[in-house]
Amino acid sequence: MSRSIWKGPFVEASLLKSTKISRKVWSRRSCILPQFVGCVTQIHNGRFFVRFKITEEMVGHKLGEFASTRKTSSVRKNSLTKRLTKTKKA
Repeated sequence: MSRSIWKGPFVEASLLKSTKISRKVWSRRSCILPQFVGCVTQIHNGRFFVRFKITEEMVGHKLGEFASTRKTSSVRKNSLTKRLTKTKKA
């Protein structure tokens, strides 16, 4: 469900006040505005900060979309490499 049009996009007030090019942000729910383009941002994903540069294609999306909170499974990688080594030996 999206936010109603008459309310406008949600942006944390502290993001609008700061004029820094580089910032650390904990507000994953804030929307990316056109005035943020070109800024280098660090988004907190719950464990550490993920650094990226905001581009024009990101405008309108939420900040949290670009900092994944999930970690890739190492179990799948290990089982895949075991299968590949078994097939090479045979």
